[in-house]
Amino acid sequence: MAKFNKQEVLQTMEQYKFIPLFYNADLQLSKEIIQACYNGGVRVFEYTNRGKEAKQNFVELLKFIDAELPGLVLGIGTILTKEDCEFYINAGTNFVVTPNFGKEVGDYCMEKNITWIPGCMTPTEIYEAHKYGADSIKLFPGDALSPAYVKAVRGPLPFIKMMITGGVMPTIDSVSQWLNSGAMCVGLGSHLFSKDIIESRNFHDIELRVGRLVKMFVGPKV
Repeated sequence: MAKFNKQEVLQTMEQYKFIPLFYNADLQLSKEIIQACYNGGVRVFEYTNRGKEAKQNFVELLKFIDAELPGLVLGIGTILTKEDCEFYINAGTNFVVTPNFGKEVGDYCMEKNITWIPGCMTPTEIYEAHKYGADSIKLFPGDALSPAYVKAVRGPLPFIKMMITGGVMPTIDSVSQWLNSGAMCVGLGSHLFSKDIIESRNFHDIELRVGRLVKMFVGPKV
């Protein structure tokens, strides 16, 4: 089961401001990516359920993190079914992120007391998911929206914690715009882990890129 409770998960997300999102069928590559992010100061990471190797990789990544990366909160994203949700919760995920407001997944997360972050877009979806029991809301797709949209939605709904995924660039300016609009944190995926970096396995560059963001939004590494 999860190593971190709901309060610890949300506090870590709020503290670190951005969450790397990644999946690759190559387990060793996945380990190297997470290691590079950890070395850069990241302490929360979302592995995405985007391929047939995701389940076995996730189990092995949890073992790797327990042994080598103390304090890292690992969660799973792109969960659409209760069956997948059950697998990852039993494996030990610390949080579950969905691209939609799926009540079946939400029910199971709440039953097991696991942080649940459903994907929503409209004010109605956002409020309904919050009322239903979501711990935070994934505003998705961010690239179809804007920081101004987040600010407008948070006007009447300031009590709802929002994570922005999609359209966020791994730059201080881009992350700042979303956070200044009222977002709790942002998710960084393909723009952070670009194809050329993955193909060249330039893990040091990833460490430097996330390190700059950590230094700006969290503070010096301790």
